Amino acid sequence: MAKRKQAKNPPPPHQAAVPQAKARRATTRAEQQESFTPLSHDTLDRVSRALVARMTGGLSPTAIATAWMDWLTHFSRAPGKQLKLSEKAVRDATALLAHAIETVTGKAPAPLIDPLPGDHRFDDEDWQSPPASVLVQAFLLSEDWWFEAASNVRGMTAKHGDQVHFMVKQMLDLFAPSNIPWLNPEIRRRTMEEGGQNLVRGFQNWMDDSFRIMTGQAPVEGDGHHPGENLAITPGKVVYRNHLMELIQYAPATDTVHAEPVLFVPAWIMKYYILDLSPENSLVKWLVERGHTVFMISWRNPTAEDRDLSLEDYRLQGVMAALDAVSAIVPDQKIQSVGYCLGGTLLALAAAKMAQDNDDRLASMTLFAGQTDFSEAGELLLFIDEGQLAVLEDMMWDQGYLDTTQMSGAFQILRTNELVWSRIIRDYVLGERPKSSDLMAWNADRTRMPFRMHSQYLRALFLENRFSRGRFAIEGKTVAPRDIRVPIFALGTERDHIAPWTSVYKIALIADTEVTFVLSGGGHNSAIVNPPNGHPNAHYRHMTMGEDDNYIDPESWAKQAPCTKGSWWPEWEKWLSSKGSGKMVAAREPGNPDNGYPPREEAPGTYIFQT
Repeated sequence: MAKRKQAKNPPPPHQAAVPQAKARRATTRAEQQESFTPLSHDTLDRVSRALVARMTGGLSPTAIATAWMDWLTHFSRAPGKQLKLSEKAVRDATALLAHAIETVTGKAPAPLIDPLPGDHRFDDEDWQSPPASVLVQAFLLSEDWWFEAASNVRGMTAKHGDQVHFMVKQMLDLFAPSNIPWLNPEIRRRTMEEGGQNLVRGFQNWMDDSFRIMTGQAPVEGDGHHPGENLAITPGKVVYRNHLMELIQYAPATDTVHAEPVLFVPAWIMKYYILDLSPENSLVKWLVERGHTVFMISWRNPTAEDRDLSLEDYRLQGVMAALDAVSAIVPDQKIQSVGYCLGGTLLALAAAKMAQDNDDRLASMTLFAGQTDFSEAGELLLFIDEGQLAVLEDMMWDQGYLDTTQMSGAFQILRTNELVWSRIIRDYVLGERPKSSDLMAWNADRTRMPFRMHSQYLRALFLENRFSRGRFAIEGKTVAPRDIRVPIFALGTERDHIAPWTSVYKIALIADTEVTFVLSGGGHNSAIVNPPNGHPNAHYRHMTMGEDDNYIDPESWAKQAPCTKGSWWPEWEKWLSSKGSGKMVAAREPGNPDNGYPPREEAPGTYIFQT
């Protein structure tokens, strides 16, 4: 309004009107250049990278090309390596020819090479007879040759070597004879036996899955299992809610309970109820039945409106808000804290900050496959560099979050044999559907992650590993695992592709407190769902390292720790009880209205149903 009045009332003739106008125009241009031009250029770059990310599934073409160029450059200048591979190719071809001749003449020669551990593509008996057996040997020898070609190229960076090896494996998996219907004897046999009905069922399965994807319905794995009906049905109440999480307190199942309550901080990458599946597989129910007062965080499923939620928001509105609520509901008692996967990392950050603040509310800390040092974070770390982060960040910036399909795709690519190609053959060629289970239903119930939080997590923790190096700042002060003083129970799993057990084990090196480490059989999720008498082959290794004990490296620890058959749940419950006061008190009903926390909705609450 002021400028309009000045325009209607020009300055008197004796004032220098022209210089003023020039100055005003210069200021306007400077403001435009400062506020508009860099933003538009940056936006253009972000949009461009986001479009590329959508086409590549979030992978950075630059990271892939750089790895291949590094390999090609050094391999082309390695005549000794080339000669070695040539000699190996001749030896393998000669041995394969002799093996094929012996097989055709009716002999049963020993295999030239065995599949890698965990490779079950050729377990069917049809693969053991010719000509399929010869085909398998040819493929495995080729696989071994390519792995040798991609490995140990002098001059190559170790990370690029691992990346090329990983990409070679993906290409070999794609062209494996088990994925080619006319080369797969199991497919040929089933098609002949069923007169092609398996192919009809497979087409119907493909149509069903396509329809579910287009309409946004849950995958078939979730059929027959639903939270609040036959999953997550342990009785309890929501006792606190904020924008980021609901806090559930479970109803007691015994007349007396342990004095110290137990607070679970699950990963926000998936719904919490992996810890409360069907009653026979529910860790929560099992713990409540043994006299523990259990609290559970149920995370909100973020949308684009939550794009600016930060890792600090998850600490304050998640862990710290839950601790405040538990302390008010169960006053004058310390808390047994439990973190699962990313929830364990967040809990460790919160515990370190609490130690610096002299906040002694924690009695213990348990980490289920939770990493605090990311220097050996497994194959997920392979493509996390500045180029990859730029692509991921801009994809999330464009959407406001990391989508469920993009996240699940990253996990699937780590195990393409089991999660991609084998499933395609089973569902769409053999026409089979796996029997739905509670764990499969949970795995299909995916969530999103906010742009800002996930970007901070990937950069500060995954890429730069600031926490274990003492460079992660909270409220202006750096924290580190060695700040944590409460006893730690850390669980790793033998076949973990997301949090390798050797990475989880590093808490024993970087924490300055007593650490009890357990190595359980199974994978990242299946090892957690490990009820007593539930898995006939269940086993675990267990050993405690005192605060003043010498450090033991992972390999030596695995040799020294005794192996016990059965579930690790009882071992953990015994540890929890030993870290409490040992005092039993009258059972507590959910909530504490006198302290401002009345019971609300029935468990599992409302956030669990957000899609």
